[in-house]
Amino acid sequence: MSSSSALPLPFPFFFFFLHLLLLFPPCCTGCSRHLLLHAGANYSTSLADMLHGGSNVTDGLRRYLARFGYASSSAPDDDPDGNLIVSLYQSTLGLPVTGRLDARTLDLLATPRCGVPDLHLQPNTTARFAFFEGQPRWARAPGHFLLTYAVVSSSPPYQPLPLPRRAVRRAFRRAFARWARVIPVRFRETRDYNMADVRVGFLAGDHGDGEPFDGPLGVLGHAFSPPSGQLHLDAAERWAVLGGNDGGSADAGAVDLESVATHEIGHVLGLAHSSVPDAVMYPSLKPRTRKTELTLDDVRGVQALYGSNPRFSLSSLSEPDTSSASPAAATTTRSPGKTTSTATATPLLLLVAVAVLC
Repeated sequence: MSSSSALPLPFPFFFFFLHLLLLFPPCCTGCSRHLLLHAGANYSTSLADMLHGGSNVTDGLRRYLARFGYASSSAPDDDPDGNLIVSLYQSTLGLPVTGRLDARTLDLLATPRCGVPDLHLQPNTTARFAFFEGQPRWARAPGHFLLTYAVVSSSPPYQPLPLPRRAVRRAFRRAFARWARVIPVRFRETRDYNMADVRVGFLAGDHGDGEPFDGPLGVLGHAFSPPSGQLHLDAAERWAVLGGNDGGSADAGAVDLESVATHEIGHVLGLAHSSVPDAVMYPSLKPRTRKTELTLDDVRGVQALYGSNPRFSLSSLSEPDTSSASPAAATTTRSPGKTTSTATATPLLLLVAVAVLC
């Protein structure tokens, strides 16, 4: 019997799909634009209006960027094509500066983010972290000092907790501990919400502080500079605790509570947004992404305000955990619906086919 050099049957199909994939760039079901544009009315209307023009700079986009501190280049008469405002956005957030709404820029624009405006760094600086104007910080006696915090569960205008209280408290305890590890500040939870230094709550829509929330996968939360201590999270998000031991599976719109909490605590301490994409203080966070470990940029920024914890060494920093939650990851997700644990494997050909057809 003569040997045959023919490829096994699946391979021609594989190369066929690969050819289509190269001809037609895929729309990933996990990417920010897909989640926004294919999810209908459940997603942020401000983001939908912003991207309605596709690759054009729309009035909605100008208003959206003005909300986050890019107002200086938002006037259509001064920047009719929108190149200046897009370039400013790109340079501030560490993207290649093209002045165009390319794929990376559109994806970042559609990514859920913090509601605190981006403060623009001075040119030619080696530091990527930033502070609020005047560099406010908590004023306490030299050396270690204590800040208390409280999580309000349900007292109007605050909404009920979106997850079990134990899971929420645990997420914030870990988030505060990360900052306490690197600076001489201790954090302790208290039941007295009115007397706490830092006050955490979930709110919806216009909640009276001039910074209204806009629904799922828009603005995730915001916090105010010292000594305000106000830390607000959008109750409309589908909050989750990714990578925990509580079981369940994160859906496409799940947002990791611990990641957002760690970011907003940075604002409470006096840090503004960083231009380093891997930093905790970067303003955007993709759904189903866990981003909790402080980077060198985060640590240097907060230590510039408070000094270093004597027991902390920069050499102990680990790589930031910015992984997306896989279907097999253990999660706790905001109901409705019960949580279930799943672990699936998808054949390569099916993945390629889905990518092409998306």
